[in-house]
Amino acid sequence: MIKTDRLVLRQWKETDYLPFVKMGLDPDVMRYFYELLTPQKSLEMAKKIHELIQQNGWGFWAVELKETGEFIGFIGLHSQPTLFELSPCIEIGWRISKKFWRRGYAFEGARAALKYGFEELNAKKIVAFTACQNQPSEQLMMRLGMTKVMEFIHPELPTGNIYEKHVLYELDKHSFNHFFSIKVCICQYFIFPFAKGR
Repeated sequence: MIKTDRLVLRQWKETDYLPFVKMGLDPDVMRYFYELLTPQKSLEMAKKIHELIQQNGWGFWAVELKETGEFIGFIGLHSQPTLFELSPCIEIGWRISKKFWRRGYAFEGARAALKYGFEELNAKKIVAFTACQNQPSEQLMMRLGMTKVMEFIHPELPTGNIYEKHVLYELDKHSFNHFFSIKVCICQYFIFPFAKGR
């Protein structure tokens, strides 16, 4: 379990399954994926994620709001040992219910997941990828300090599919620590001089 200021990243519960099924049927949430997920496929995915977390102690954690306990999606890490040319690697991923977009939850949770990956799993680097058309996710990768490495064809999508071309970003531990230490210093520089006068 990981806690941030507003979120709890945790193991999945049965009560998460129904809202996750609804996410898989939402055209906006699934806009940059090959297809909408049937309820059965969503359930299979959620149960597989639960199983992997049970086995490894980490994965695509379910995310709930601290204040209400409401399930809002998933954020976390996933091992990709053989699937891509870039494997073996650890990827970071997220999927948030449309109701909770534009509140900074994905950034907050992803930053915590990256910290876990580098500090607890001792990962050398963590990657993220998405369809080239998915500008919101690509912008989040850049906000997290990740760097674009290349574009590639997703091996699990049908040839010629409009979303088969993906973009790959990566981040190493040194860059993560450096990037967020700079952000903290900037915040302190602008906040403390004003706070002292109050």
